[in-house]
Amino acid sequence: MSVIVRLPSQLRVLVGGVGEVSVEAHTVREAIAAVEASYPGIAARVLDDRGALRRFVNVFVADEDVRFLDGLDTVLEAGQTVSLVPAVAGG
Repeated sequence: MSVIVRLPSQLRVLVGGVGEVSVEAHTVREAIAAVEASYPGIAARVLDDRGALRRFVNVFVADEDVRFLDGLDTVLEAGQTVSLVPAVAGG
């Protein structure tokens, strides 16, 4: 099924400057892998060496943080948006 992956400006350089990429995926993990297949380098910025989500990257599905759902195994529905968002710190 087709889903949209939204990318922050920091990752857009890897995808030709676009802000969204449409991919075929059933889970968040599959969505990241599908973007990686077309645009190598994305997964290394989002996932650590063990394949887990990096601490400084937040992933949202329909405005819900996947850390409070099923993580990278969160199931997607057709047309949903997966947003990759860098964590912001400061004071």
